[in-house]
Amino acid sequence: MLVDTYETLKAQIGRRSFMKMAAVATATSVTGAFANDGVTRAATQEEVKNPFPGSTKVKTICTACSVGCGIIAEVQNGVWVRQEVAQDHPISLGGHCCKGADMIDMVRSEVRLKHPMVKEAGKWKRLSWDDALDRIATKLKASHETAGPDSAMFLGSAKMSTEQAYYFRKFAAMYGTNNIDHQARI
Repeated sequence: MLVDTYETLKAQIGRRSFMKMAAVATATSVTGAFANDGVTRAATQEEVKNPFPGSTKVKTICTACSVGCGIIAEVQNGVWVRQEVAQDHPISLGGHCCKGADMIDMVRSEVRLKHPMVKEAGKWKRLSWDDALDRIATKLKASHETAGPDSAMFLGSAKMSTEQAYYFRKFAAMYGTNNIDHQARI
């Protein structure tokens, strides 16, 4: 009987679609068995209202792009623990894109790069900030001397403020090139 049903479905829908539906059905039936094992409890009204006691709410700007949407970051002991959309913000008008909604996960990620790194002999090695800047300056100077200033291209970031973008442009001009662009296309 099952083989007949399979053959009938196979003729009507593709094998790939059938396998996807079977996987979803299996996952749904298995998940129900592990949903609540009696260890968890329902949150109290106070915990729902204030899950991080003693935290402060800080109005800020999302750093995902250059639009400048508003967010309210909840900070506890100097750590960003939760965020909300700024409902009264004139740019975002209470909305977020998927990048802005996910920004806290990027900031709190354990795999986020937090220090300068260099790959030597096939292994990643942590550098001090001074060493990293010295290496960059040495390479920029060597490139400028051997191939000229137009051998480099400076690419700005949507995360820069207006003042940072101004100084970045001035740095490119000091280097002697007009090769500068920005990654935000908004």
